[in-house]
Formats: sequence, structure tokens, C-alpha cells
Amino acid sequence: MIMNKVNPKSLIRSKWTKVDITNKEKHFIITLVKFDENQKIVECIIEAVMTKSEYSIDWRELKESQNWLMGWQ
Repeated sequence: MIMNKVNPKSLIRSKWTKVDITNKEKHFIITLVKFDENQKIVECIIEAVMTKSEYSIDWRELKESQNWLMGWQ
């Protein structure tokens, strides 16, 4: 299985394409990344470009290339 290489430090404003489109939401952008005092991600918010819906996600899910593609495809 191919994994996306995701750098936590460069997540903010990065663009993603969801493989399985739901609710016409295909393109997303990371709008918020919060780190704790040890520089571990404690919160990651992704926003659908079309609907402006925001979702809290585990940033590690973005590594799964069967679900997410880097950039807007």
C-alpha cells in the first residue's frame, strides 16, 4: 500500500482530494492545526471547498492514499 508523506509542520493550508466523494465534497483544505507543548498535533480541522463544512480529523488519516490524494486532483 502506498502512503502519502505528510509533514505535520506543513499541514496548514495544504490541499487534499478525497477519493470517496460524499455530499459533493471532493476538495479540501487544512484550516487549523494545533500543537501541544511537545509539538504533537492535538487538533486538525479540514474544510470542504464547495460547502465550507469543517471536520475535525486525525491528521494521520491523510497518509492513507486509498482515501486521500495530495493536492487537488
